[in-house]
Amino acid sequence: MQLLFEENGPGHVIRVYDTNELYGEKGRFRVLQFANDAIQGALDLNNPGRILFEYPRAIVHLMETNRPDFENVFMIGHGIGTLAGQYPQKRFTIAEYDPKVAELSRTYFGCDHENILLGDGRELLDQEPPEAYDYVILDAFTEKGTPRHLISRQFFELSRSKLNPDGAILMNLFGKSMHDNHISAIHTTLGEVFSYRKAFYLPSEGTRDTLNILLVGSSSPLTYQARHMAGFVEFEPERGYLITDRL
Repeated sequence: MQLLFEENGPGHVIRVYDTNELYGEKGRFRVLQFANDAIQGALDLNNPGRILFEYPRAIVHLMETNRPDFENVFMIGHGIGTLAGQYPQKRFTIAEYDPKVAELSRTYFGCDHENILLGDGRELLDQEPPEAYDYVILDAFTEKGTPRHLISRQFFELSRSKLNPDGAILMNLFGKSMHDNHISAIHTTLGEVFSYRKAFYLPSEGTRDTLNILLVGSSSPLTYQARHMAGFVEFEPERGYLITDRL
Protein backbone atom coordinates (compact mmCIF):
# COMPACT_ATOMS: atom_id res chain seq x y z
CA MET A 1 0.00 0.00 0.00
CA GLN A 2 1.23 3.49 -0.87
CA LEU A 3 -0.24 6.21 1.34
CA LEU A 4 -0.93 9.40 -0.62
CA PHE A 5 -2.82 11.45 1.97
CA GLU A 6 -3.83 11.11 5.61
CA GLU A 7 -5.64 13.42 7.99
CA ASN A 8 -6.55 12.44 11.54
CA GLY A 9 -8.61 14.34 14.06
CA PRO A 10 -11.30 13.79 16.71
CA GLY A 11 -14.01 11.82 14.90
CA HIS A 12 -12.35 12.61 11.59
CA VAL A 13 -10.10 10.24 9.65
CA ILE A 14 -9.48 10.41 5.90
CA ARG A 15 -6.92 8.44 3.91
CA VAL A 16 -6.11 8.13 0.23
CA TYR A 17 -3.86 5.28 -0.82
CA ASP A 18 -2.91 3.12 -3.78
CA THR A 19 -3.05 -0.66 -3.50
CA ASN A 20 -2.41 -3.64 -5.75
CA GLU A 21 -5.34 -5.61 -4.32
CA LEU A 22 -8.91 -4.65 -3.49
CA TYR A 23 -11.39 -7.18 -2.07
CA GLY A 24 -9.30 -10.03 -3.44
CA GLU A 25 -8.91 -8.58 -6.95
CA LYS A 26 -5.40 -7.90 -8.22
CA GLY A 27 -4.72 -4.69 -10.10
CA ARG A 28 -3.98 -1.01 -9.46
CA PHE A 29 -6.53 0.76 -7.28
CA ARG A 30 -6.79 4.14 -5.56
CA VAL A 31 -8.94 4.22 -2.43
CA LEU A 32 -10.66 6.89 -0.36
CA GLN A 33 -11.11 5.59 3.19
CA PHE A 34 -12.72 7.05 6.31
CA ALA A 35 -12.62 5.91 9.92
CA ASN A 36 -13.09 2.26 10.87
CA ASP A 37 -11.54 1.21 7.54
CA ALA A 38 -14.73 2.26 5.75
CA ILE A 39 -13.99 2.58 2.04
CA GLN A 40 -15.95 5.48 0.55
CA GLY A 41 -14.77 5.16 -3.02
CA ALA A 42 -12.24 3.37 -5.19
CA LEU A 43 -10.82 3.94 -8.65
CA ASP A 44 -9.45 1.30 -11.00
CA LEU A 45 -6.31 3.05 -12.22
CA ASN A 46 -6.07 0.67 -15.18
CA ASN A 47 -9.69 1.36 -16.19
CA PRO A 48 -10.86 4.67 -14.65
CA GLY A 49 -14.32 4.49 -16.25
CA ARG A 50 -15.16 1.20 -14.55
CA ILE A 51 -17.59 1.24 -11.62
CA LEU A 52 -15.97 -1.02 -9.02
CA PHE A 53 -18.73 -1.35 -6.43
CA GLU A 54 -22.07 -3.06 -6.85
CA TYR A 55 -24.31 -0.41 -5.33
CA PRO A 56 -23.58 2.38 -7.85
CA ARG A 57 -24.00 -0.10 -10.70
CA ALA A 58 -27.42 -1.03 -9.31
CA ILE A 59 -28.33 2.63 -8.86
CA VAL A 60 -27.35 3.33 -12.49
CA HIS A 61 -29.68 0.55 -13.62
CA LEU A 62 -32.58 1.83 -11.50
CA MET A 63 -32.12 5.36 -12.80
CA GLU A 64 -31.88 4.38 -16.45
CA THR A 65 -34.77 1.90 -16.24
CA ASN A 66 -37.30 4.03 -14.39
CA ARG A 67 -36.61 7.32 -16.13
CA PRO A 68 -34.22 6.82 -19.06
CA ASP A 69 -34.58 10.46 -20.12
CA PHE A 70 -33.60 11.87 -16.72
CA GLU A 71 -31.65 15.12 -16.72
CA ASN A 72 -31.45 16.54 -13.19
CA VAL A 73 -30.13 14.79 -10.09
CA PHE A 74 -29.56 16.05 -6.55
CA MET A 75 -27.07 13.90 -4.67
CA ILE A 76 -26.18 14.06 -0.98
CA GLY A 77 -22.71 12.63 -0.39
CA HIS A 78 -19.96 13.03 -2.96
CA GLY A 79 -17.30 10.39 -2.28
CA ILE A 80 -15.03 10.33 -5.35
CA GLY A 81 -17.81 11.40 -7.73
CA THR A 82 -18.45 7.99 -9.29
CA LEU A 83 -22.10 8.43 -10.28
CA ALA A 84 -21.79 11.98 -11.58
CA GLY A 85 -18.75 10.92 -13.56
CA GLN A 86 -20.86 8.41 -15.47
CA TYR A 87 -23.11 11.18 -16.81
CA PRO A 88 -21.05 14.17 -17.91
CA GLN A 89 -23.97 15.43 -20.03
CA LYS A 90 -26.48 15.36 -17.15
CA ARG A 91 -26.95 17.97 -14.44
CA PHE A 92 -25.78 16.65 -11.08
CA THR A 93 -26.00 18.96 -8.10
CA ILE A 94 -23.95 17.39 -5.31
CA ALA A 95 -24.08 18.31 -1.63
CA GLU A 96 -20.93 17.44 0.33
CA TYR A 97 -20.58 18.26 4.01
CA ASP A 98 -16.81 17.83 4.19
CA PRO A 99 -14.82 20.22 1.95
CA LYS A 100 -11.77 17.97 2.27
CA VAL A 101 -13.64 15.15 0.50
CA ALA A 102 -14.43 17.45 -2.42
CA GLU A 103 -10.82 18.58 -2.58
CA LEU A 104 -9.43 15.03 -2.51
CA SER A 105 -11.82 13.86 -5.22
CA ARG A 106 -10.37 16.50 -7.53
CA THR A 107 -6.73 16.04 -6.53
CA TYR A 108 -6.49 12.25 -6.50
CA PHE A 109 -9.49 10.88 -8.39
CA GLY A 110 -9.76 13.16 -11.41
CA CYS A 111 -13.18 14.53 -10.51
CA ASP A 112 -13.86 17.65 -12.58
CA HIS A 113 -17.50 18.13 -11.59
CA GLU A 114 -18.04 21.81 -10.80
CA ASN A 115 -21.52 21.81 -9.27
CA ILE A 116 -20.51 20.70 -5.77
CA LEU A 117 -22.21 22.55 -2.93
CA LEU A 118 -20.54 22.49 0.47
CA GLY A 119 -22.76 22.14 3.50
CA ASP A 120 -25.56 20.07 5.01
CA GLY A 121 -27.38 18.17 2.27
CA ARG A 122 -30.84 18.70 3.67
CA GLU A 123 -30.38 22.44 4.09
CA LEU A 124 -29.03 22.72 0.56
CA LEU A 125 -31.86 20.63 -0.88
CA ASP A 126 -34.36 22.87 0.89
CA GLN A 127 -33.02 25.83 -1.10
CA GLU A 128 -33.73 24.16 -4.46
CA PRO A 129 -36.90 24.98 -6.45
CA PRO A 130 -39.89 22.60 -6.28
CA GLU A 131 -40.16 19.69 -8.74
CA ALA A 132 -36.67 20.45 -10.07
CA TYR A 133 -35.21 16.96 -10.00
CA ASP A 134 -35.72 13.55 -11.55
CA TYR A 135 -33.79 11.84 -8.77
CA VAL A 136 -32.61 12.54 -5.25
CA ILE A 137 -29.77 10.21 -4.25
CA LEU A 138 -28.70 9.75 -0.63
CA ASP A 139 -25.22 8.29 -0.09
CA ALA A 140 -24.07 10.00 3.08
CA PHE A 141 -22.51 8.47 6.18
CA THR A 142 -20.84 9.37 9.44
CA GLU A 143 -19.12 6.96 11.82
CA LYS A 144 -22.57 6.36 13.35
CA GLY A 145 -24.27 5.66 10.02
CA THR A 146 -26.69 7.75 7.96
CA PRO A 147 -27.65 10.92 9.88
CA ARG A 148 -31.17 10.84 11.32
CA HIS A 149 -32.24 14.12 9.71
CA LEU A 150 -31.63 12.48 6.29
CA ILE A 151 -33.95 9.53 6.94
CA SER A 152 -36.85 11.20 8.72
CA ARG A 153 -40.39 11.66 7.44
CA GLN A 154 -39.75 15.38 7.15
CA PHE A 155 -36.71 14.78 4.94
CA PHE A 156 -38.69 12.44 2.69
CA GLU A 157 -41.44 15.05 2.40
CA LEU A 158 -38.84 17.63 1.45
CA SER A 159 -37.38 15.28 -1.16
CA ARG A 160 -40.80 14.58 -2.65
CA SER A 161 -41.43 18.31 -3.02
CA LYS A 162 -38.21 18.69 -5.01
CA LEU A 163 -38.90 15.73 -7.31
CA ASN A 164 -40.85 15.68 -10.55
CA PRO A 165 -44.17 13.80 -10.20
CA ASP A 166 -42.58 10.59 -11.49
CA GLY A 167 -39.17 11.16 -9.87
CA ALA A 168 -37.66 8.94 -7.20
CA ILE A 169 -35.39 8.95 -4.17
CA LEU A 170 -32.64 6.31 -4.05
CA MET A 171 -30.75 5.54 -0.84
CA ASN A 172 -27.56 3.62 -0.21
CA LEU A 173 -27.68 2.25 3.35
CA PHE A 174 -26.16 -0.44 5.53
CA GLY A 175 -27.96 -2.90 7.81
CA LYS A 176 -27.00 -5.70 10.14
CA SER A 177 -29.32 -8.13 8.39
CA MET A 178 -32.51 -8.38 6.36
CA HIS A 179 -34.35 -8.05 9.68
CA ASP A 180 -32.58 -4.91 10.83
CA ASN A 181 -35.00 -2.79 12.88
CA HIS A 182 -33.43 0.45 11.70
CA ILE A 183 -33.75 -0.44 8.02
CA SER A 184 -37.36 -1.50 8.64
CA ALA A 185 -38.00 1.90 10.24
CA ILE A 186 -36.54 3.78 7.28
CA HIS A 187 -38.59 1.68 4.85
CA THR A 188 -41.77 2.22 6.86
CA THR A 189 -41.14 5.97 7.13
CA LEU A 190 -40.49 6.13 3.39
CA GLY A 191 -43.91 4.56 2.83
CA GLU A 192 -45.57 7.38 4.74
CA VAL A 193 -44.51 9.76 1.96
CA PHE A 194 -44.10 7.72 -1.23
CA SER A 195 -46.76 5.39 -2.64
CA TYR A 196 -44.26 2.98 -4.17
CA ARG A 197 -41.18 1.48 -2.55
CA LYS A 198 -38.62 -1.17 -3.27
CA ALA A 199 -35.87 -2.58 -1.07
CA PHE A 200 -32.80 -4.56 -2.12
CA TYR A 201 -29.92 -6.17 -0.26
CA LEU A 202 -26.56 -7.45 -1.44
CA PRO A 203 -26.05 -11.00 -0.10
CA SER A 204 -23.03 -11.46 2.16
CA GLU A 205 -21.04 -14.63 2.74
CA GLY A 206 -20.99 -14.17 6.51
CA THR A 207 -24.26 -14.33 8.41
CA ARG A 208 -23.12 -11.56 10.78
CA ASP A 209 -21.70 -9.27 8.11
CA THR A 210 -23.22 -5.87 7.48
CA LEU A 211 -25.41 -5.84 4.39
CA ASN A 212 -25.47 -3.18 1.71
CA ILE A 213 -29.10 -2.03 1.38
CA LEU A 214 -30.76 0.04 -1.33
CA LEU A 215 -34.15 1.66 -0.76
CA VAL A 216 -36.15 3.40 -3.48
CA GLY A 217 -39.27 5.53 -3.12
CA SER A 218 -41.48 7.16 -5.75
CA SER A 219 -44.98 8.44 -6.37
CA SER A 220 -45.01 6.35 -9.57
CA PRO A 221 -44.59 2.58 -10.04
CA LEU A 222 -41.00 1.30 -9.96
CA THR A 223 -39.42 -1.37 -12.12
CA TYR A 224 -36.08 -3.12 -12.60
CA GLN A 225 -34.46 -6.16 -14.20
CA ALA A 226 -32.90 -8.53 -11.69
CA ARG A 227 -30.01 -9.50 -13.95
CA HIS A 228 -28.85 -5.89 -14.08
CA MET A 229 -28.93 -5.25 -10.31
CA ALA A 230 -25.25 -6.19 -9.76
CA GLY A 231 -26.21 -8.99 -7.37
CA PHE A 232 -28.75 -7.04 -5.30
CA VAL A 233 -31.88 -9.01 -4.42
CA GLU A 234 -35.30 -7.53 -3.67
CA PHE A 235 -36.80 -8.14 -0.23
CA GLU A 236 -39.65 -6.84 1.89
CA PRO A 237 -38.57 -5.25 5.19
CA GLU A 238 -40.72 -5.81 8.24
CA ARG A 239 -43.01 -3.09 9.55
CA GLY A 240 -41.01 -0.63 11.64
CA TYR A 241 -41.38 2.52 13.68
CA LEU A 242 -41.68 6.01 12.19
CA ILE A 243 -38.63 8.23 12.14
CA THR A 244 -39.27 11.93 12.67
CA ASP A 245 -37.08 14.94 13.36
CA ARG A 246 -38.16 14.83 16.99
CA LEU A 247 -36.20 12.40 19.15
